[in-house]
Amino acid sequence: MARFNEIDIKPVPATEISTSAVAGEAPSLLPPGKKWSLVWHDEFNGTEIDKTKWMCRESFWGADFPAFAHDYEGVEMTGNGTVRLHLLRKGDDFCSPHLQTGSLTYDIPREPGRGGFWPFGAKKQPLFMHKFGYYEVRCRLPKCAGWHAAFWLQAPGIGSHPDPAACGVECDIMENYRQHTDGKIVCGNGWGGYGSDSRWFGHFSFDAETMADGWCDYGVDWSPDGYTFYANGKKVGEQNEPVSNVEQFVLISTEPGGYRKVGNDGGLSDGRIEWGKPSPALFDAVLPDFFEVDFVRVFDAV
Repeated sequence: MARFNEIDIKPVPATEISTSAVAGEAPSLLPPGKKWSLVWHDEFNGTEIDKTKWMCRESFWGADFPAFAHDYEGVEMTGNGTVRLHLLRKGDDFCSPHLQTGSLTYDIPREPGRGGFWPFGAKKQPLFMHKFGYYEVRCRLPKCAGWHAAFWLQAPGIGSHPDPAACGVECDIMENYRQHTDGKIVCGNGWGGYGSDSRWFGHFSFDAETMADGWCDYGVDWSPDGYTFYANGKKVGEQNEPVSNVEQFVLISTEPGGYRKVGNDGGLSDGRIEWGKPSPALFDAVLPDFFEVDFVRVFDAV
């Protein structure tokens, strides 16, 4: 996730409709005007995270990343139909879980002892990839500053083709890193990868609010015509070009601040690995603190 120019907007009146997408579970808030069919979901009702649906992101730009918790550490199944992604303190360092249904090719470390010029290791088989549809999360955000949570879509080869339609668009459905500084939530798109071709002006910010029951609902309607973003039953933004025309994977992620030191890559672009230090705000965090998710659902328009 990169940083970008943002436009503050005011949500428009409620446009979503409540529907019981999964029997016995909290309803979905689906945009009107279309018929929706549930194609993938996780209600987090088990005693362990479903590893057929979620893998851990443990590496960043080809190197092990200390801010990402490994092997599902910090992932708590509550027994009440939710999952919590915890901020973990280890001495003077911090980490937290980053869950995804696929992986970014650039993250995969080179295989030890393998020669040749190819800079990546063996690709991980994605667990779920999809194109177009409505992507929704019901969640409760972390209470403390210094780390952030996000719900977003990514493509394995973003930026690898001159046309974003052919290689994907990073779609940030919700990022809360401004919640504790100025009460804002951010959503929107970035494309062109993460180098000189990177483009990050397609974002919006809006006031952080919860629903009457204390939860938040965020979603995006991704169609061939563009992206429409929703928060708690209100339309909060649109990004109509470029539009990804490739399958992408889903992420529910957290990350402690401060570890991305040089150009957001820890110095990797200079041929060295040198991560930053944790954000000072993390040392004031009152633990336990967590990003709690009730469900993630994906719908197709039919």
